[in-house]
Amino acid sequence: MSLHSRETACCDAYGVKQPVFKQLVDLDWASWQGKDPATLVFVFRDSEILLINKKTGLGKGKVNGPGGKVDPGETPEVCAVRECQEELSITVSNLEYCGQHKFQFVDGYSIHVWVYRTRDFVGVPTESCEAQPFWVPVDKIPYDQMWEDDQFWLPMVIRGERFKTRWIFDGDHMLDYDIQSDGNNKSWGDVRNPEIWSTK
Repeated sequence: MSLHSRETACCDAYGVKQPVFKQLVDLDWASWQGKDPATLVFVFRDSEILLINKKTGLGKGKVNGPGGKVDPGETPEVCAVRECQEELSITVSNLEYCGQHKFQFVDGYSIHVWVYRTRDFVGVPTESCEAQPFWVPVDKIPYDQMWEDDQFWLPMVIRGERFKTRWIFDGDHMLDYDIQSDGNNKSWGDVRNPEIWSTK
């Protein structure tokens, strides 16, 4: 992980100097590297989206999409497929790349997330030790139970708009962010209208 603060460093509880950053301008994003690469996958069925109650790890207790850390030697897409199998016992295919997130936490942790969407999967989403799945209409997504940033970019996933983002968080609290458009996927039409799902 590469962090370059433009503010004075402070010391943590162990007396180790840590960079101070609370705004995007406090970091050298050109050399930024996330400690962990990871993925998120959003599966759609008719006018619904598949979400999970996360039971372990970062974001435990929040609603999110399935996904997880990229293993050594994996591509993000391979990781996305594996994580859906491990967490929900479903096999996803025909993944569409939606965008990338660069998350920096003030405690020094950072994570680089690749986001995908799909309408194609095999199996029945099944609860595991990591996740409890549930389907919800896309116009009733429980943003109040999710990470604070989701309300800004998940609608872009639904609309087929690609993005590149940067975020700074202090625990669960979002301090600063930037969202850049990065093109579009092939339109699925109005995903709130079940009639569009009769043809792909």
